[in-house]
Amino acid sequence: MPGLVHVVDDDAAFRTAIERRLKKAGYEVATYASAQHLLDRLPSETEVGCILLDVRIPGLSGPELQERLSTLGSTLPIIFLSGYSDIPTTVRGIKAGAEDFLTKPVSSDRLLQAIERAIECHIAKYRLKQSLDLARSLIATLSPRQREVFELVVRGKTNKEVARAIGGTERTIKAHRQLVMEKMQVQSLAELVSLAERVGVFERATRQTA
Repeated sequence: MPGLVHVVDDDAAFRTAIERRLKKAGYEVATYASAQHLLDRLPSETEVGCILLDVRIPGLSGPELQERLSTLGSTLPIIFLSGYSDIPTTVRGIKAGAEDFLTKPVSSDRLLQAIERAIECHIAKYRLKQSLDLARSLIATLSPRQREVFELVVRGKTNKEVARAIGGTERTIKAHRQLVMEKMQVQSLAELVSLAERVGVFERATRQTA
């Protein structure tokens, strides 16, 4: 499976060896001697890949870089590498979203399997992000009244109930509802509800009423 692997490790000999191993397996490779080096050349989210990250590196540690990337909204999966087994760090990294945690020296089979899983994960995350971005951009095209109709309709309200809640006639609400469906590019109420769920419409409503 093609992809770009970003290797962050302060050991130059290790970077060279791992780059050779990964290129032989068909991957593109970018290497970084420090976490800051990667932050200075922040990887593009549009290119399929993952980050192979040493836990203990000078400056920002691996877990600190993981946190920084998360803050920046990065979806690139992270595979941690450590020279020794460190259960607390492993647990913390996995809880924070790391894809895997490997102990050096790692076999080629184990490494390549972890990278393949990480890249599959990145593809899925990127597709989901694209879908969410499109849905949010479509919602942004709704007028204030259409947005009200949208949020009530996806909660199962009938045209009559929506008209009673926000004012207007059932006929007017029906027209608004049709425009909402067209703008959101859906063919059914089920699709509209699914879209609303993906972008968190119901979660926001729960927080507002809590």
